[in-house]
Formats: sequence, structure tokens, C-alpha cells
Amino acid sequence: MARIEDYALIGDLHTAALIDRTGSIDWLCFPRFDSPACFAALLDTPDAGHWRLGPSGGATSSRRRYRGSSLVLETEWDTPDGTVRVTDFMPPRGHHPDVIRIVEGLEGEVRMSSELALRFDYGSIVPWVRRRGDELEAVAGPDSVWFWSTVDIQGRDLTSVSDFVVREGERVPFVLTWGKSHEAMPHRPDPFHALQDTLEFWDEWNRTDTVEGRWEEAVTRSLVVLKAMTYAPTGGIVAAVTTSLPEELGGTRNWDYRYCWLRDATYTLQAMLLSGHVEEAAAWRDWLLRTVAGDPGDLQIMYGLDGARRLPEMELPWLKGYEGSSPVRIGNDAAGQLQLDVWGEVLDSLFLARQAGLEREDDSWNLQKALMHHLEARWQEPDNGLWEMRGDRRHFTHSKVMAWVAADRMVRSVEEFGLNGPVQRWRRVRDEIRADVLAHGVSPTTGTFTQSYGSDNLDASLLLIPRVGFLPFDDPRVVATVEAIQRDLTQDGLVMRYRTEESADGLPGSEGVFLACSFWLVDALHGIGRTGEARALFDRLLSLRNDVGLLAEEYDPVTGRQLGNFPQAFSHFPLVVAAHHLTSGEGERSDDVEARAEEG
Repeated sequence: MARIEDYALIGDLHTAALIDRTGSIDWLCFPRFDSPACFAALLDTPDAGHWRLGPSGGATSSRRRYRGSSLVLETEWDTPDGTVRVTDFMPPRGHHPDVIRIVEGLEGEVRMSSELALRFDYGSIVPWVRRRGDELEAVAGPDSVWFWSTVDIQGRDLTSVSDFVVREGERVPFVLTWGKSHEAMPHRPDPFHALQDTLEFWDEWNRTDTVEGRWEEAVTRSLVVLKAMTYAPTGGIVAAVTTSLPEELGGTRNWDYRYCWLRDATYTLQAMLLSGHVEEAAAWRDWLLRTVAGDPGDLQIMYGLDGARRLPEMELPWLKGYEGSSPVRIGNDAAGQLQLDVWGEVLDSLFLARQAGLEREDDSWNLQKALMHHLEARWQEPDNGLWEMRGDRRHFTHSKVMAWVAADRMVRSVEEFGLNGPVQRWRRVRDEIRADVLAHGVSPTTGTFTQSYGSDNLDASLLLIPRVGFLPFDDPRVVATVEAIQRDLTQDGLVMRYRTEESADGLPGSEGVFLACSFWLVDALHGIGRTGEARALFDRLLSLRNDVGLLAEEYDPVTGRQLGNFPQAFSHFPLVVAAHHLTSGEGERSDDVEARAEEG
């Protein structure tokens, strides 16, 4: 089984596929990110579904890259008899999703093989395959997949196989298209025209200015990844395109991340606005408004791509899990947790949208007032915290700070935009929360902020205290907290979310260092004046990306492996923000995008 970092991503803004270095597509969900997978070898064996296209006799060397700043993947193999390239891509969605693979002979001649094993419903269903003219149709229940190539395709051991030779200058296309089984055969795109259209799409999207200089490539690639993880019909951005990739190899901390988390809201807007992608920021803001509409007491921490609320969690016992990491889960019960910080994230992001000029009317103000009214009555309650602790609820310092953010942004909305609201009451609430945090969220022995009231444990979320404006970076308590986290909550210089043995998170096992938290430390070090260390850490974090610039959720410094779901939006968002912060000072605060938005 390939390492997590051995995979590359292609996608069509509705779903995505992961391809390893051998040319095997081991993960693909049709027709949406959260649909059942038809290739699930990533979480089991090749029998759970895959499509390998590569040299049949192996290769002496290989290399891969994205073409320019697109999401078109090129993999080249050198063999004793010649060199071949496979170009993989998914055209931005038309009526149906397509996976297109083009084999091109570069030198000599290379014997190639294509092995297509479709297994619907996460590897549990072998489809019925029949020949329809020059195409194969695979059908199972509601799904049908159409498969075409210019070379012969034969059935062998429940797999569709092609063995062929490609010579210098020759090109052999393959097209895989999903459709509903009760509908007519979908239109088959011309693979070469589709390639040109896809390259032009990404070239046009990347014309927006981003960070210039030494980190331009890293920021551009992260933005492309984030765009690829956007569900175009609604503007929602999935946390990752996978489920159940483990936080610990062989462990049980395996979750489904193919949903949209509200905690990503401010980072999404800030990263997109700082980089000039105003259209994507506006689409996310609109998704957010539609999704959280309704009773403020029903606010969830995450939703489906279209705003769906019910995400029931279940296990798939027929899948062994990535490297034996079981169980494999779909759905996510954490959707029902109480995490008070999400009210702060929502109100912070909507304030940011208004500040950036995305919200030219006051259509969301009544909703914001209702959210704030609800939070006023609940901010003193214990909750599960932003890390979705499955143990007992506690008074998490970060949750209280984000409640302060909610009150602060509402006060400032009245003061800066002339909106109507009980500003005096909100000021009092803001002051009460601030006093409560400073009285109970700071250790009297160490002078640092703590994970929760009555505890001396540290938590990486405390690095966000100056970022949201609760205290300035030069406050002694902030400086002490940053230095304590760097000293006591790191492994090989990289930041853990918290120490699992101390935090009683209700889960067995451990996890790797959390990459987003390490980017937060970059921001914090820069903010307290230790810019040299911040730049060095940032460069090191960039070195942890795989060969095509992708990051998972976590990293294991001992084995040197990426861990967790992949690629992870929550790793790429703070990369973009930290680069802006280090380059121009933009992004220091979570509400700091005004200048860039006006330029855009």
C-alpha cells in the first residue's frame, strides 16, 4: 500500500481522485466528494476498487508533477525500452464527471497495462459489465460507469484489462464517465480537447495575484488544492477528500472529513481574500449564510456539502482500513457536539465579509443578532472544544475566547458599519467574557493560558489568542504562552494539538503533530518578534509537503510520514495566511484583509 504522501490529487470541483506513484487511482467517489467510493483500495486492498495505468514490466525510475499551476498531473516512467508519460485529469464538471488519462510515448516503446476494477459502495459491490458499441458499461444499483479507449479492453477476473504498446509520438486516451443507471449513456468528451480546456480553466483561475517571491509556488499550489476541494454548486469546501485515513497507523482515530466545518470559515475567507480570490470567498460566505439559517440553537460544527445537517456515523466492517487502521467510518457523530467557538467563527467570518465589501446589504444582520442572542445565554456553559473532545465537556479557554470574538465583532459592526443592535449590552458581555477568561484561563503558577479552566495543560488553540485580537502579541501572557507551547507542546519542533495523555479526550491511542498548529506557531513567533525562527519553521513545514505540494492533517516526525485525511484544507489555509503574514504583514489578525480586498 502506498504511503499517504505518495498520492496526488485530481478533481473537477465536485469530487476528486487520489493517484499513487505507480499510476493507480485508489480513491474516487462518484458523483460527489461524499458519495460512496467506487475505488476504495486506499482503505483496503486493490480488490476494493482501483484503476492502475502504467508500464506492465515496471520502471527503472519515475517522476511526476502538475503541469504549471493546474491540477493536471503528469507522471513519467523510464523503462529499459523507453520512456512514457501518463497525463491524468478531471475536466471541471459539465453534466457528468469524467476521469481522463492519456498515455504518450516519449522515447522508444513501452509495454503498458490498464487494470480497471470498479467496486461500488466502498468496495462492497461488483458491477455487471457489458459491452455497448465501442464502450463498456458497468452497472450496479443507481450507478453506471462508461469506459472507453482506443485500445482493446478485455474482461479478466472481474477486471477490465488492456495490454498494449505505446511508441514515441503515439497517444492513447482512456475516458471513464459516471452516470445514473436509469439514464441514457452520457456524452463522451474528446480527451484532447478536454485537456486543453482544463489547462485553460486553471490558467485563467490562477491569474489572480498571490504572494510574490520565495513562497509564491507554495501559496499558488495550496490555493489550487483549496479550489479543487470546493463543491462548485454550493461553494462549500470539504475538510478533506477522504475518510478514515488514520491519525496513528494501526489506530482507531479515523474520521470522515468529507464535510464542511464552520471552524474553517474565517480561515477560508481570509486565505481567499488575501490572495484576491473574491469570487470563491463570496461563494463560501453565501454557503455559510444558507447553512446556518434557522434556529441559532441548532447550529452545528459541520454540515454536508449542500448544508445537510444529518451526518450519521457508521462503520464499514468489510474494509480493513489503511494499513490495518480500523474501523473505517463514514458520517461523523461530532456534528452533534456543542462547540461554542463556532458561534465566534461564524460571526467573525461574517464581520470579515462585510469589512471586505462582500456584504453590501444587511441581509444577514438579523441572523447575526439571533446567533449573538443565543450565545449570550450559553457562553458560560462547558463544551466539547474545537478539537471535538469525546470525553466530558469542559470550560475550554479557546471556546470562551471565541465567544469574546463574537461579542467584539457585533460591537464593531455597530460602531464601524452603523448597524442597529443593543451595543451597550454586547459591550458588557464582551467585558464579562474577557474578565472571565483572564481570571480562570491563565495559570497562576506559569502565567500562561491553559487548555481549560482549572487545568495547567497547554493547547495549540491558545496560539490564536492574539490572532483574533483578544490580546496583542506583545502581552506578557501571550508571549509566555507562545514560548511554553514551543517548549512543551512540540515534537521535534512541530506542534501537537494537545498531549493526549493529559487531556482525557475520551479516545484511545495517540496522534502525530498537527500541521495547522505548526503554521499557527509560525504566525505567533512572527507576531512576538521572532521572525527568523518563524521563517525557518515555515520553510521546514513547506519541506514536509509531498513532491506535488500536498499536505495531510498530521505528520509523524519519527517515521517521517504524513498522517490523517488527505489533502487537508486546514493545513493549506494557514499556509496561505502565514505566507501573507511573513511577506507583507497581511493576515496578522483574523479580520485583516481590507487592503487586499479593496485592491481586488
